[in-house]
Amino acid sequence: MARRSLGASLLSLLAVGNSLFFQTSVAASWPYGPLVTEGRDIKNTEGEDVVYAGVNWPGAADVMIPEGLQYQSVEYIVSQIKSLGMNSIRLTYAIEMIDQIYENDGEDVPIQTAFIEALGETNGTKVYNQVLAANPSFGANITRLEVFDAVAAECAAQEILINLDNHMSLGAWCCNTEDGNSWFGDTYFSVANWTRGLGYMAEHGKSWPALVSMSLRNELREPDNNATLAAASYNWQDWYKYIKQGAGAVNAANSDVLILLSGLSFDTFVTPVVRGTALTPSTSTFQLSDFAGYEDKLVLELHTYASTTNCTSLEISLYNSGFQAMHPEDPQTVNVFPIALTEFGFIQDATQWKDNVYATCVASYLAQEKASWMQWVIAGSYYIRTGVQDSEETWGLLTHDWSTWRSPEYVEGGLVPLINKTASP
Repeated sequence: MARRSLGASLLSLLAVGNSLFFQTSVAASWPYGPLVTEGRDIKNTEGEDVVYAGVNWPGAADVMIPEGLQYQSVEYIVSQIKSLGMNSIRLTYAIEMIDQIYENDGEDVPIQTAFIEALGETNGTKVYNQVLAANPSFGANITRLEVFDAVAAECAAQEILINLDNHMSLGAWCCNTEDGNSWFGDTYFSVANWTRGLGYMAEHGKSWPALVSMSLRNELREPDNNATLAAASYNWQDWYKYIKQGAGAVNAANSDVLILLSGLSFDTFVTPVVRGTALTPSTSTFQLSDFAGYEDKLVLELHTYASTTNCTSLEISLYNSGFQAMHPEDPQTVNVFPIALTEFGFIQDATQWKDNVYATCVASYLAQEKASWMQWVIAGSYYIRTGVQDSEETWGLLTHDWSTWRSPEYVEGGLVPLINKTASP
């Protein structure tokens, strides 16, 4: 009996051990999340630093689905990104898509309807049929959100991280200061709809293994179309009030994702957050305690499209605008954060990347800082941009038909070396 009991006990222990091993193996798989922040770094569950090295994939314009699918399949586009060693995308969307889902009793719009509304009956039907031909896995009644699901699924299959970015409220090309999307309370920028949309996408994104972070809003800027709103509200005090609402909505719906906070003036500086100076016109300052329970989920983001002939001045500008957050040794740094340059870019030709001080300086600075980045843009063309259908994107990494690299010289000589110096793990 003793032997039998001992044997049974050993079998029981082995069963428990196998169970624990299986659970650990499942948990310890890509993307090794949820990700958290630790000082200036993003960490995965393996304790490794995670540095985004990626590209923007727009999906927030008039049609409100990811671009390029009339030319290439989701799988092909993701494979092109993966082929360079990139590890992430910044996938953009419009709050209008979620608004319409709510207006339609929870049902999303089929992409056929979306294309016809954006491009007209003839061209919309043509492009819709092209999308189905290029993506044979799409059903005839596939919705916009289901296209986002397909992109997310393919990113998971090819191990590409997703940072989901709320680019606009109205589905349209971004950005200018008179487009009604500039600031909280602007013509199309309902704060209630924005927080509702953030929460909806955060909840929906729980089914996306590749989703690891969400940006609250792209390029907040002065609402020049509304002088009253600009005078009363375009300031750091109101920025903080609304950013806390947006961050809270995301975290309440999905506590796993990192939350990226963007600054003012087209997201070109977040200095008061980093230095802990007054969020004017109030005297209050940024406090991590205002994000209780998810203090280790906050990342800052910046954009730069500076015109410069001096690399040193650009580096100083980037540092003072926000990259100081990655330098706890600086006595002016009150709040230490990881920071991601989620937009920068330039014309894709044979020489721009090596002859333009801005292009070479940004690349060297990102490598020096070992900072996350997403280049603008993968798109070789757009379904429609400011009224022009099948619009060319000369800054696009891919050609007009999304088939190959627009500037092989840049990809081989500039982009791949930057990826190799930064992408982690």
